Formats: sequence, structure tokens, C-alpha cells
Amino acid sequence: MNTLKEIWEYRTMIVNLVRRDLKGKYKGSVLGFFWTFLTPLLQLIVYTLVFSVIMRAGVEDYYLFLFVALIPWTYFANCISVGSGCIMNQKNLVVKIYFPREVLPISYVAAQLVNMLLTFIVLIAVLLVSGKGINLMVWGYLFIIIFVETILALGLTLFFSAITVFLRDMQYLLSIVIMAWQFMTPVMYSVDMVPEQLRPLFYLNPMTPIIVAYRDIFYYKQAPELSTLLLGIGMGVFCMLLGGFVFEKSKKRFAEVM
Repeated sequence: MNTLKEIWEYRTMIVNLVRRDLKGKYKGSVLGFFWTFLTPLLQLIVYTLVFSVIMRAGVEDYYLFLFVALIPWTYFANCISVGSGCIMNQKNLVVKIYFPREVLPISYVAAQLVNMLLTFIVLIAVLLVSGKGINLMVWGYLFIIIFVETILALGLTLFFSAITVFLRDMQYLLSIVIMAWQFMTPVMYSVDMVPEQLRPLFYLNPMTPIIVAYRDIFYYKQAPELSTLLLGIGMGVFCMLLGGFVFEKSKKRFAEVM
């Protein structure tokens, strides 16, 4: 509770770091912040061309099937792969100034969350224009699953950013892990394609229920199953507690190791 209170007292610092990350991402580019909307739109055009014209995947509107899962996956993957270095990347700040070290991973995850929410604007526009439409009756579940994914991403970012301070190779290892993790997550395929005997093991992946829930809401326009939500919540809370515990135990030695 003391840690949470201290983080709240530094909320202005978190906001400033989020603003800096968002502004600095496209600093010096001609289109600047418009790339936040343009990048997913260009991705969607490529998916439409490849999967609707060339490959002709056996799923109706496969480009949308893929796109609605790829957006939350990209958010999660960026939090883990890049966020793991958020402490090391700010080592001058960590060594010279006192502040709750949790501020750095929190601000990075928050900045990635803002990017994902802005990308959802593009997704919603595409769903409406394509005639797929949206079901506002199930959108209450969207806020739940966004929150669940955020605590999952934050927990793992806390965990890996702490480990990376002591094991610098972790950042390079994670790039391989994230690539393999994506293929073990139903981003490019449906859970129904997984052999039934392997599905219990498959659902040990904390991103599986989250991706399934996003796809239910956006693509199938239906409420996620209660078991899917409860599994996602349970895994998110577990990863948050694990990451918070490891970070709390490690942060006292950050300045010493750096």
C-alpha cells in the first residue's frame, strides 16, 4: 500500500513521461503523430491484398479476423519486448534521482495503451465501412478485457524490466520468445484449429483468452464466454502480483548494479 501511495504521489511524472514517449516516437517525421493512425491503416491494406486476393484464407473476411487480434497482440508484444529495457534505458535518471522505480514501466505501458486505443479508432471505422458493423451491447466487455490485458502487460513488464537490469541478454532473448509466443497465440488462426487434446495446455498461455475475447467482441460481435473472462482475469492478476513482487525485491539494487 505504501508503494501504491508513493506511485500516486508521482502521477504527474507518469503523465509527463507518457507525453514524452508519445511525442518522441515520431519526432522529426513529416506526418508526426498521424503515423499512429496511418500505420494500422497501411497494415490493413496489406492484409486485405494478401489474404483476400492472393492467399484467399478459408475464413470469411480474414483480414479483419487477423486485424482485430493483431492490434492487442502488438500492444502486448511492445510492452514486453521494448518495455523490458525501460529501466536500463533511463539508468542516468535511476542513478541520480529518487522516485518510485515503478513509474518507468507504468509510464511505458500507459503510452503503449494510448497507442492501442487510438488504433481502435481505425479498426472501428473499418468495421463500419466494411459493413461488418459493431454490437454496442457487448462493448462493456471491451473495457474489462482492455483492463485485464493492461495488468497482464504491466505485470510482465515489471518482471522483465527488473530481470534485464541483472541479466542484460534478456532483451535479446525476449525478441525470440515474443516471436515464438505469437505463433502459440491464436492471432493468425482460430482456437478451433488447435487439436482438442492440446487445448487445456494451449489455454495456459495468458494471451489466449485475451485474444479470444477481443475477437468475440469485434469480429463475432458477441459477448466473450464467462470462462474466458475469468481465465484471463486470473492470469492477469497472477502476472501482476508476480511482476510486482519481483520488481519490489529487485529495485533496491538497481542503482548499485548499473
